[in-house]
Amino acid sequence: MTMNKLLILALAAASTATLLPAHAQTYQWKDAAGRTIISDTPPPATSGARAIGARTPAVVKEGVDDKTAAEPRSTAEKDMEFRKRQQEAREKAGKAEKEQAAAREKQENCDRARRNLATLESQQPVASVDDQGQRQLMDDEQRTREIEQARRYIAETCAQ
Repeated sequence: MTMNKLLILALAAASTATLLPAHAQTYQWKDAAGRTIISDTPPPATSGARAIGARTPAVVKEGVDDKTAAEPRSTAEKDMEFRKRQQEAREKAGKAEKEQAAAREKQENCDRARRNLATLESQQPVASVDDQGQRQLMDDEQRTREIEQARRYIAETCAQ
């Protein structure tokens, strides 16, 4: 039983030892002759090297000092930003939904006006309702006014 424990311990130590170099920092730069050099030691300060696999520094916004840009944000700040983005997304979706509803209503009104114009131009008898609720057939003058009004509405509202 102790032999198995020793074997497991040896395997664990060996696997841990093989993973340690994987976390080493590597650097890549071009020397004065233009050759690309990759090394685990930092380059000379004048070489303009960049670390491979290292985290890139945070982008500093104009008007923000380096200390503020490099500070990690708290969980509360992250949560507040997340909620703000959610609220903006909801507002955007609501606005888009209202615009779609308005476009649908406008299209329905235009379709209704076109059908009305087609009916008026068909020369079939058309009745209207007066103030007392009685149906009266339109005479030619009324029909002409209604046709002009329908055409104006379609021209102004339904132009696509």
